[in-house]
Amino acid sequence: MNRVVITGLGCITPIGSSVSSFQESLFSGTTGISPITSVPDAPDGNPGVRYTQAAQVLDFDPALHLDSGVIAATNRNTHFAIVAARQAAQQARLTEHHNPGDIAIIMGCACGGRSSEESEVKNLYTRNARAHPLTIVRTMSSAGASNISIDLKITGPTLDISTACASATHAIGLAFHMVRSGMSTAAIAGGHEAPLSWGFYRAWDSMRVVSPTRCRPFAADRDGMSLGEGAAMLVLETLESAQARNATIFGEIVGFGMSADANHITQPQAEGAASAMRKALADAKASPEEVGYINAHGTGTQANDATEASAIHQVFGARAAQIPISSTKALHGHSIGASGALEALATTLALHEGRLPQTAGVTEPEASLNVDLIVDEPRPTGPTLALSNSLAFGGLNAVIAMRSWK
Repeated sequence: MNRVVITGLGCITPIGSSVSSFQESLFSGTTGISPITSVPDAPDGNPGVRYTQAAQVLDFDPALHLDSGVIAATNRNTHFAIVAARQAAQQARLTEHHNPGDIAIIMGCACGGRSSEESEVKNLYTRNARAHPLTIVRTMSSAGASNISIDLKITGPTLDISTACASATHAIGLAFHMVRSGMSTAAIAGGHEAPLSWGFYRAWDSMRVVSPTRCRPFAADRDGMSLGEGAAMLVLETLESAQARNATIFGEIVGFGMSADANHITQPQAEGAASAMRKALADAKASPEEVGYINAHGTGTQANDATEASAIHQVFGARAAQIPISSTKALHGHSIGASGALEALATTLALHEGRLPQTAGVTEPEASLNVDLIVDEPRPTGPTLALSNSLAFGGLNAVIAMRSWK
C-alpha cells in the first residue's frame, strides 16, 4: 500500500483566511470568537438568543475570488469551499502533476446552504412567494464538492459526507484510504460550513449547550460550545509522487478509525470514542505508547469533555495524564461539519512546526478529568504521532492518526 502525505493546505476560517494567518493565530492564541454581528432575516439583526458570541469569518469577500455568476449560484459555504480548495491545490500544484481523472474530491459538509434555504422558506411562508430557481443548487450539501470539481476541472471521484460534527474527519479518512489503496493518485479532502443563520442560532439556543461567553474546553468553569463557520482543505498524495517532484511535505497520515456509539443521539459514550482511537492506531500499525499529542474534539460542554477524557484514559491507561492535548475550538469555534478539517489543519501545522497549540482562554483545567491540557502558550515537541478526534451527534466517531515529517 502507498504511504500518504500532505502536500497542500488551504483555509477560510475565523482566525485567518490563509494558512499563514491561521498559523499565526493558532500559535499566538488569538481567538476568532467575537460578538455576533448582524444576522440576516432576524428582527433588527438580533438573533434573540441567550449567548452573545460566535466564531465568524469577518474578512472574506467572495467578489475578490469568484466571478459574479458563481457567487449568485452558490451559498457562502460553497464560496469558502472553492477558495480554500484553490489555495491547497495551488500550493501543491496538484493538477500540474496528477491526471484530473485520478484526483478525488472528498468533502465534509453537514448543514449545506442553510442561509439560502431559510431565506426562501421565510418568503414562502410569509408571502407565498415563488422560490428562487437556484435554491436547490445553493442549498444541497454536495454543492461544495461539485463546485470544487468544476473550478479545478477535476473529474475523479467527488462526493460529500454528512455525519454531523465528524463529517470532515470522515472525509479526510476516506480520502486517505483511497490514495493509500491506489484508487486515486491524489485527493483534496476537508470540510466547509457556513451555518450561522437566524434559525441555526435559535435551534442551538434551544439545546442549551452554547456558552453564554466563549468556549473553554476542559476548563473547570466551562459552560458550553461556541458556534462557528469556515473551511479547511488538505491535498493528499502518495509519498512516492511527492518525493519524485520534490514537493513540500507537511506531514503524513498513517491511520484512520471510526465507530458508532449505538446508544443515544446526543449523549456521547466513552467506549465509542475509545474504539475509534484504537482503530486509528491499529490502522497505523502504531502502539498507544507512540502518541505524543491529541487534538481533542473538545467542545467545551460538560458531557463531551468528560466523555472524551474518559475515552482517552480507556485507550492510554496510566499514560493518559501525560499525553499533551488541546482543543483548538477555543480559537475557531465549532464549525459543525467543517470542524474536523480545521482541526486536521491545526494538527498538521503543529507537527510541521514542532509546536503544540494551547487551549486558549482556559485558566484552570478541570482536575477531575486528569489530562495534560496545554494552556497559556504552545508547547514544543519533537517528531511524534498525533491523533485528531471528532465525536459527532448520533454517536458517530472518527479519528485520524498523523505523523510528523522530518
